[in-house]
Amino acid sequence: MTPSQSTPIPDGSVIITPTEVYAEVRATHDEVKSVSSKLDALPVHDLVQQLGDHESRLRILERSRWPLPTLGVLAGVGGAVTGAIALFIR
Repeated sequence: MTPSQSTPIPDGSVIITPTEVYAEVRATHDEVKSVSSKLDALPVHDLVQQLGDHESRLRILERSRWPLPTLGVLAGVGGAVTGAIALFIR
């Protein structure tokens, strides 16, 4: 029994058939296969070199970012200590 035989299909409804779903799955499979073959064609040496390059860039970024929060914390602690000393001196 099809949906049209049991109940009417409301206006604006979309019906996707199993054939359409299968066609989309096949198209996705073909695209994944294409990308996979392109990756397999790349020399392993280039991939390792790119990975090392990305690793070094990340390490440089990590090293350059930690001093800013640390300086902020130190400035806050210094300000709190200075404020506490100023209160006790009065």
